[in-house]
Amino acid sequence: MTTRNKEAADQRKLELRASDILDPNNQIGVKLRSLYAAAQEEAIPDRFLDLLEKLDHAEMMASAKIAE
Repeated sequence: MTTRNKEAADQRKLELRASDILDPNNQIGVKLRSLYAAAQEEAIPDRFLDLLEKLDHAEMMASAKIAE
């Protein structure tokens, strides 16, 4: 790739990024991704884990009764 072509490609990338910054849909997407990433990093509350364990136990008991 010649220097001129590389500079033109770099300029197009910069223009694209500038238009992305001004695009409200892109801004919403960026904020949603950051919110989702923050939610993924949160720990699962112990109370919720206890409820899931109780549900698993209840499902196993119900399936054992059906199998009999």
